Amino acid sequence: MSSPLLEQLIDALRILPGVGQKTAQRMAYHVLERERDGATRLASVLAESVEKIGHCTRCRDFSETEVCAICTSASRDAHLLCVLESPADRMALEQATGFRGLYFILQGRLSPLDGIGPAELGLDQLAARLAEGEITEMIIATNPTVEGEATAHFLAQLARSKSVKPSRLAHGVPLGGELEYVDRGTLAHAFGSRIEMS
Repeated sequence: MSSPLLEQLIDALRILPGVGQKTAQRMAYHVLERERDGATRLASVLAESVEKIGHCTRCRDFSETEVCAICTSASRDAHLLCVLESPADRMALEQATGFRGLYFILQGRLSPLDGIGPAELGLDQLAARLAEGEITEMIIATNPTVEGEATAHFLAQLARSKSVKPSRLAHGVPLGGELEYVDRGTLAHAFGSRIEMS
């Protein structure tokens, strides 16, 4: 019979995304057999992170301070605001582009079936920020899913109501991709939103 504490450890590891019973069991055994020092460090950092990391009051990204470093940076263009679904999306955009504007993190997307509406995404806070008058363009960078597209449409209406120009990330055929290997939905979207060449 297995140890009750071991069972609790396995069950606790299952809260991580993509971790099922077998993976959690392998992780628990690995930690106990080979990485006890690493596990102690992980437990310590995890506890401290849960206690000290909150959300920036301006952009809703993760932050240890009331207002994050990006929002307080004087080198950022305060006229450009990029709206994203998650902090992971912000990290990807920061690493892949030279974007020097500011961000607003929704921490999700509109999904009425899951009980996620405008209030849960902080859209009242976003509306107040747009009403300040400093932002001239709002770049909508939600994911190209059904919920992401619905969220983008809602955000564009919100921006227009505050006299802010909404723009949307382009979606389509990946650079270096071949048409015959692109999925039908992506190809249809790219074809429908084609642009004139200059």
